Amino acid sequence: MIDINESVTQVLLAFVVVGPLIGAAAALLPAPPGLKGKSPEQAVLRHGITVTGAVLIAAIVLALGFDHDHPSRMQASTDISWIPALDVRIHLGIDGISLPLLVLTALLTFLCALYSYFKLPSGPSPKAFVALLLVLESGTLATFAVLDLLLFFLAFEMVLIPMYFLIARWGGEQRTQAAWKFILYTLLGSVVMLLGLLLIGLRAGTFDMVALTTDNHPELTTSVQVIAVLTIGLGLAVKTPMWPLHSWLPDAHTAAPTVGSVLLAGVLLKMGTYGFVRILLPITPDGFRTFAPYLAAFAVVGIIYGSLACLALARPGAKGDLKRLIAYSSVGHMGFVLLGIATMTPTGVNGALFANIAHGLITGLLFFLVGALKDRTGTTDLDALAQETGAALYGRAPRLGGLLAFGAVASLGLPGLAGFWGEMLALFGAFRPADDLSRPAFLTFMAIGAFGTLLTAAYMLIVVRRVCMGGAPQEGPRLADVQTYEFAAWTPLVALTVLAGLWPAALLGLTDPAVQQLLAGGTR
Repeated sequence: MIDINESVTQVLLAFVVVGPLIGAAAALLPAPPGLKGKSPEQAVLRHGITVTGAVLIAAIVLALGFDHDHPSRMQASTDISWIPALDVRIHLGIDGISLPLLVLTALLTFLCALYSYFKLPSGPSPKAFVALLLVLESGTLATFAVLDLLLFFLAFEMVLIPMYFLIARWGGEQRTQAAWKFILYTLLGSVVMLLGLLLIGLRAGTFDMVALTTDNHPELTTSVQVIAVLTIGLGLAVKTPMWPLHSWLPDAHTAAPTVGSVLLAGVLLKMGTYGFVRILLPITPDGFRTFAPYLAAFAVVGIIYGSLACLALARPGAKGDLKRLIAYSSVGHMGFVLLGIATMTPTGVNGALFANIAHGLITGLLFFLVGALKDRTGTTDLDALAQETGAALYGRAPRLGGLLAFGAVASLGLPGLAGFWGEMLALFGAFRPADDLSRPAFLTFMAIGAFGTLLTAAYMLIVVRRVCMGGAPQEGPRLADVQTYEFAAWTPLVALTVLAGLWPAALLGLTDPAVQQLLAGGTR
């Protein structure tokens, strides 16, 4: 680690949050100040790589300068009064919970910008595409960095419009309907969430998350907390997405361009679960405790539902779409995250945070791979991939087939890869939940969740068998194997998936002290 002055880290964090927004405005200028290219379109795409690369470097420097001996302490903090009448402040800061999500967001956005430079999805102006990508990055990074409830809401909403246009203008078939479904679901959920945030802030007299977590606020009675958890939880559950509020997700993923699907799965879904951990657990512990068993029940239903939907899509003759299958798998994986949070234990919450990062890495890689398959074969239909254009992918594009198999086994939770630890810790948390939660109920949830891991293994192995091993190599011409730019975009995700699987302490060492303090503050 490196020793960095606190004022420097404040500037770095401010740049990480605001830099992409400035870059988005610059991208719309007649001549964006990026690197020159053979055409204005190439220049603006290089501008996107430059800005996202600078943000990634700043995030890495922040991580290197982070005080790993005190990960529970808010660092790189900026606290400026914004609306004194409501005590709304521009309060930024990172701890062991938010730092991994910040770095993950910066990494995935940079990889998407790099990938788009070589494989820009068909659609309108590249200027608009780059600007929307950068606005999306700024809103997501701000969500993980702000420490004020109203700023959290503004950042939470900031990502909706750019994602809507990325789906509606650069997406595939039925993109308009999918984009409308995405924004209507999330907007309606956000309206309800805002009511809960206002209730907390006005009753407590502050919207500052740190003050709400650490100080005693008798105004937040159990009844107030129950109402707040219900309203805020609904908005967060839509974004997560939790069954049965998930139905926008498969359509959005199926219609979105490759980079849209990567960011939607790898980053945007994490905003919902982050809100559960950062806001509801520490600020409204009594209200959350009331709903914890119901949240766990919805979580395990989502695990089984997502797995069964994937099994149905994977079977021969089902006309299943591979992108849609991976989208449904996200419903199941995020169910494990919610189950871990619902246990209200350090083990479960740490598992949820680990599963968040693992899902972002693995599912981001899978959507990149599926996008590459579609570019080569013109389809993501499983029957077509298995029987016609994609027979024996191992023989026709061995590196691509090997990476797809790697992503599949990582997603099913193979020990030694990142997907294993989060789900295992979430189940361990359910084995022994918080003292005032029903252990028999959570043991039941644990058993159902464990059965869900078997279903996940079943559908992922079916996908590998049908796409990578089906048919014979000679049944079709060879496909282009992994290109240089694809190798550059996918290698970091593969390496981090292996690293997190072999050395989970690197991530758990950051999150555990912060989670311990968060839950201790929530027991006041």
